[in-house]
Amino acid sequence: MSIINDETYLRDIIISFLLAGRDTVASGLTSLFWLLSKHSNVVSAIKQEADRIIGENKELTSFDQMKELNYLQATVYESMRLYLPIQFDSKFCQNDDVLPDGSILKKGTRVTYHPYAMGRIEEIWGEDCLEFKPERWLKHDGIFFPQNPFKYPIFQAGFRVCLGKEMALLEMKMVTLSLIRRFQIELLTPPSPDQHPRFLPGLTATFSDGLPVLVRNIQPQP
Repeated sequence: MSIINDETYLRDIIISFLLAGRDTVASGLTSLFWLLSKHSNVVSAIKQEADRIIGENKELTSFDQMKELNYLQATVYESMRLYLPIQFDSKFCQNDDVLPDGSILKKGTRVTYHPYAMGRIEEIWGEDCLEFKPERWLKHDGIFFPQNPFKYPIFQAGFRVCLGKEMALLEMKMVTLSLIRRFQIELLTPPSPDQHPRFLPGLTATFSDGLPVLVRNIQPQP
């Protein structure tokens, strides 16, 4: 800010930070806790992994410990497969181009892709694509195994991969781990098995009615 005199440029950068860094993480966390409220087995698995790697009733002390929390990583990825912060995105062709399937695109053509829909396609994710299963991201030894970013374009892919990807993932994992180890979080209105969240129209997915919850302290084990 001290070396740039173009206020319009600074404004655009700040808005980009707010939209890309703050609203998306908040959106991802909201969806994640909505899913966790329906899957207590996943919450228990995250806690068990944290107790094993960090220690029961102990605080996270290093980035290396965070990297060992494979199930937590898988849970965050699986949550955003189903309910991602940016549900669709568009690109414009700078020049004439041809897609891998042979589709011809003229310069200036707008191409929109829909990761929200992609996360629900059986041909991509299998017959259980509608199920919340963090295990799909783990190898047999329990180690996190990422998918092709073009199959999972939550952070885009190739030369346009999100610059804040690792920071966003770290924020989501730290907040999630901190909260579920300290508090029991329940929805004020428990969802039915076939109920799905409704979103407000906008760039970032936002729950139309927010996420009212009841929060209780968890007493530490002696």
